[in-house]
Formats: sequence, structure tokens, C-alpha cells
Amino acid sequence: MSAPLKLISHKLCPYVQRAVIALTEKAVAFERIDVDLANKPGWFVAISPLGKTPVLQVGDIPIFESAVILEYLEETQPHQLHPSDPLSRADHRAWIEFGSAVLNDIAGFYAAPDEPTFETKTSQLEQRFARLESRVMAGPWFDGEHFSLVDAVYGPIFRYFDVFDEIADFGILARKPKLSRWRNTLAARPSIRAAASPDYPALLGGFIDRRNSWLSKLQARAAA
Repeated sequence: MSAPLKLISHKLCPYVQRAVIALTEKAVAFERIDVDLANKPGWFVAISPLGKTPVLQVGDIPIFESAVILEYLEETQPHQLHPSDPLSRADHRAWIEFGSAVLNDIAGFYAAPDEPTFETKTSQLEQRFARLESRVMAGPWFDGEHFSLVDAVYGPIFRYFDVFDEIADFGILARKPKLSRWRNTLAARPSIRAAASPDYPALLGGFIDRRNSWLSKLQARAAA
């Protein structure tokens, strides 16, 4: 009998969503436990050396860092999401790392304190997505016909823009037809839809508001 799986989560964490999508695609039973990262419980600090989510608890053993969790699931659970070819698998892993760099840029975008910094971060993000546009296949998924872990990584990334687009059109995803098609296909995938709670847009909007950033100001103006 396999050890029970518990996924320690935060409702807004895109790295948690990666793990949820992979677990769902593999039809693996797990318990999801949300924590407040602004008020971390002692038991969470004890099992998360970096104090971050996600943590996958396999019986009594905690596994931290989303990339490690995804690889563990690939090694131990059915329905492989990585390509079987080693070179293709390495390529996918590299684009997963690129996705983490995009997430770092998104954090800079919503935290930018003033308009010049915001414009710089917007330009950086647009360049990231332009590079991605040149790599992604025409559809339906990142590399063609098969849903992969790369798709699991970018589903949560595009989800941010469902909220950003309500504030303004920043041009980050403009004139990128392959990304537009991929984004829509990802948004319709049941595992991706279920990876975030129904109140995700409101939670992200509140998070942005509390940043006291340039995007916070733009959001307030859009809501006025």
C-alpha cells in the first residue's frame, strides 16, 4: 500500500498549481491543505526548510520545491507527462525553468513601485513571451499533440493574465497567436481549471491591492 499524499498549499501559489495539475492528470489521490504564508503554522515551518509552498508529504517524508515534486511524481506515478526521449525531456525541463523565470518577472511586474520600473518590467515580460512564442508549437499543447509537464507549468502563468487583463491591456501577450491559442487550450483543461479555487481572481486582486505598487494604483483606477 502506497503512503498517503498530502500537498501543503497556498491558494495563490503557481508552484502549488503545478503539483495539483500533475497529480490530477495522473489521477492520484491526495489531500490538499492550505496554509497562510503570512502567518506560518509551526508544523509547516518544521517540514518546509525554505518556508515556501508546495510541500508534498509522502507519509512522514516531506518533499519541498515544485520541480522536485514533479520529478518525484514522474518517477513514482503512472501516466508519464515528460517525453520518453532524453533530449526532448531535457528540453522540456529547460522550458520549465524558463517558466520559473517568467514567474519571477511577473512578481517584479506586480511589485514595481513606480511607473518607470513598471514599464521596464512590462518590457521584460513581453520579451520573455516573445521568446516563448518562437518555441511553442502551433497547438494544441506546448510540443504538439501530447499534454506535458511544460503545459502544467504554463497554465498557472497564463491564469495571472485573466486578472491583469481586467486592469488594462499591457500588450505583453499581443501579436502572439500561438500563445493566444495555447492559453485558451490550457484554460479549458479540467486539471488546470481545478488547480485554483473559484475565488482565485478576487484573492489575486486583493493581493495586488495590498502590494501598494504601480499595478495596485492601476487596479484601483480601473475599479473606480
